[in-house]
Amino acid sequence: MTYTNIKKENAGAICTITIDRASKMNALNIATLQEIKHAVLQAESDHNIAGIILRGDGEKAFAAGADISEFANFNVQEAEKMSRDGHEVMNTIENCSKPVIAAVFGFALGGGCELAMSCHLIVAAENAKFGQPEANLGVPPGYGGTQRLIQLVGKSKGLELLLTTDILRADDALRLGLVTSVHPVEEVITHCEAILNKIATKSPSAVAMIIDCVNDYYKKGTGGMETEIKYFGEAFGTEDFKEGTDAFLNKRKAEFKR
Repeated sequence: MTYTNIKKENAGAICTITIDRASKMNALNIATLQEIKHAVLQAESDHNIAGIILRGDGEKAFAAGADISEFANFNVQEAEKMSRDGHEVMNTIENCSKPVIAAVFGFALGGGCELAMSCHLIVAAENAKFGQPEANLGVPPGYGGTQRLIQLVGKSKGLELLLTTDILRADDALRLGLVTSVHPVEEVITHCEAILNKIATKSPSAVAMIIDCVNDYYKKGTGGMETEIKYFGEAFGTEDFKEGTDAFLNKRKAEFKR
């Protein structure tokens, strides 16, 4: 796929995907979401990549929502397809076997907030602002916002934010558990890289299993505990387990292969 709305760059074990629509505050049109999905899947299949940073171009916006001009005249069927396709993109990120960090500068509103919440970690700049303003347009969130927001901040506070459309500043988002950490603008990417470089030293198979176990906690009808038991057993048959235990017993640093 040729990218026209994003940029993808690999540096060492890290893939950085940048939404390249700064003139439109990195608004998420349908084509941009499909490019993000493709880039994430491509990075996931690359054995040289240990993790992904997802960000918006510039420091004014991670993504200031969906591109309203694109769907203002949609009918019911077109709108449902848009939502379903958007869910597939968010689920692709959430279920990625490699950690995805949202590096959020400026506005992460509507679809932008939903995109950030689909990532495994959210590292925010001090100027970051989060919100789900869809009720102002006469619609609920369509890319998973009603589900992921309450998982992160709790049902009561999540409902308040969804119903009032209030905007959260970075420090409040940290207090509520929406974001992992908050940093000065110039330190955000460095911090994301440090996290991913640390994770890159861990067992890739264990990292993938942990992500899947945690995700199963939130899936209706799925037992996260049973998933953990299954993966714990399966791990004993992996080369990573052999390397990790041998390194521990022989007091050396483990060297896992991606």
